[in-house]
Amino acid sequence: MAPILSNVKSKLGAGATIIKIDVDKNPQAAAAYQVRGVPTLILFKKGNIVWQQSGVVAEKELLQVIQANT
Repeated sequence: MAPILSNVKSKLGAGATIIKIDVDKNPQAAAAYQVRGVPTLILFKKGNIVWQQSGVVAEKELLQVIQANT
């Protein structure tokens, strides 16, 4: 996912903030957001979850999801 997230960030610039959390080092975050698999991607808008998916997501699909929710 790292190269995909890097490409997405370069295309969106300041339009999106990408944060990666190591669930092994932050189990409380994993529990709070009910992360069951890795990777899990969560899209927030104004502090609310608007989309969540476990597993690798293609760059094109991820861009579409973000752009549809901005």
